[in-house]
Amino acid sequence: MKKQLRNWIKQQKKQYSPLQLTTWSTSLLDKLTDHPRFKEAKTVLLYYSLPDEVQTHEFVERISQEKQVVLPVVKGDELELRRYSGKADLKKGSFGIDEPTGEIVTDFSDIDIAIIPGVGFDKQGNRLGRGKGYYDRLLPKLQSYNIGICFSFQIVPEIPTEPFDCPMDEVWTQEGCISEKRYSQ
Repeated sequence: MKKQLRNWIKQQKKQYSPLQLTTWSTSLLDKLTDHPRFKEAKTVLLYYSLPDEVQTHEFVERISQEKQVVLPVVKGDELELRRYSGKADLKKGSFGIDEPTGEIVTDFSDIDIAIIPGVGFDKQGNRLGRGKGYYDRLLPKLQSYNIGICFSFQIVPEIPTEPFDCPMDEVWTQEGCISEKRYSQ
């Protein structure tokens, strides 16, 4: 079922131009900066996007001027977290993703909010990843408020879950928050 969902979403992505995905990415991330948890956060876990994900490169650069940004680095079967210190300190890593070479973050309690990519999500906050389990192993270690982000066509009625899956606190698309678990002040 998960493989079928990944394939279906992959086909959906082909219907949209890179310009459309970039426009939606900007809209989504601009909306997210108004989120009370994001505004309050001092340290934000983000990701440096692949071409078919919500585009985060410019966003990472922009918010790193006012917040501490942490990005994942693939190390074997795990994600190591490192501080982002600027584009000059990125190097190509696993899967062709630019990865930071900055200081390793070992105290996950410093991370206030985590912005998590996914192949798909449902309105209950369940996440469908790429199938390698990197975030499945990382998420239980975090104490942050976790927000999954994707494009609206990546929202499906139900994501099959396993006991080890960690649902997001919220899920956002370019249309705003779509999950049933809403932030309350």
